[in-house]
Amino acid sequence: MKTLAATLYRMESAEPYSQSKPLIVEEVELRGPDADEVLVEITGAGLCHSDLSVINGSRPRPMPMLLGHEATGIVRETGKSVRGLAAGDCVLFTFIPMCGKCEYCIGGRPALCENGSRSNSNGTLINGAKKFSSERGGTLFHHCGVSAFSQFTVTTPESLVKIEPGLPPDIAALFGCAVVTGVGAVLNTAKVQPGESVAVFGLGGVGLSAVMGAAAAGAGTIIAVDRIESKFPLAMQTGATHVLHSGSVNVVQAIRDLTHGGVDYAFESAGSADAMAEAFHATRRGGTTVTIGLPHPQRNFSVPAVSITAEERIVRGSYMGSCVPSRDMPKYIDLFRAGKLPVDRLFSRTLRLEEINEGFDALARGEVVRQIIRFD
Repeated sequence: MKTLAATLYRMESAEPYSQSKPLIVEEVELRGPDADEVLVEITGAGLCHSDLSVINGSRPRPMPMLLGHEATGIVRETGKSVRGLAAGDCVLFTFIPMCGKCEYCIGGRPALCENGSRSNSNGTLINGAKKFSSERGGTLFHHCGVSAFSQFTVTTPESLVKIEPGLPPDIAALFGCAVVTGVGAVLNTAKVQPGESVAVFGLGGVGLSAVMGAAAAGAGTIIAVDRIESKFPLAMQTGATHVLHSGSVNVVQAIRDLTHGGVDYAFESAGSADAMAEAFHATRRGGTTVTIGLPHPQRNFSVPAVSITAEERIVRGSYMGSCVPSRDMPKYIDLFRAGKLPVDRLFSRTLRLEEINEGFDALARGEVVRQIIRFD
């Protein structure tokens, strides 16, 4: 079948993308689902910094690739061996397929799935398939087993979570990456307790989700840090008790002053090695630094080695919010419906697929939180 899609043929195009147009909007060929696959119509797909990291080359992936990993849709067809999904089901995508068989999946840590990580790096579905092709580039690679910047996509059940209908696509899509990553980092990775103090560095969709996760957890002091002042009102609306401009104050000292020595937990969501170091130094003795962002693979950060031992500091990574998607995505939707996670505040605007390059310009400039591609 034919489907309208946005394809990336090469990384590291010059900004602004509205002029260089790294994403080519075109009609591509999509092969229908095989026995273990599912055809999904995309109803909403978010523009995320993880997509931008592929576009600008800081997270290299095989080319040409059909991007998009944060999405929701409706099942239109299933292969004969698929169980638990049927035409008409509403689904969220997970950007890490979960095989359910490796030691990490069996051990309750599917975000570290070995087979899912391997297929994502290779640009295929978890079963090894590649379903898209174009006249311009031949066979296209998949992004995170999803490839949501297309009106239709084919994936495997390992990349899908069935959800109850009724949630607007502009909101539902956000649970597939921003919410599950940011809220999960607070509730699953750090396990923040009522009254504890939190600082969040970087106020994109993931960082603001961490802010609202901290509020939902009952954190006492929640300090939001960013270099773009226009994000501060939204940070306060999602649960922050204080905001700090990283370009105009000594952030580490300011956090230490506000919390009488440092926060219990610092979350770095900007994908910056420098911000990781600041987050570490902003924690108290015995504090925990949780890294959520994805820095360039060649960047390192250093901390005083002795402080790890003498001050019992902890540095932890959190990928996909350490979530079990089939458990946590529906739970976070329930928290949203109960008024405890104001996820709707992350939504900035709707875009047509033809506006996708301009959308990534706005994201790169920090002017928006989450833009959603709609095909209707």
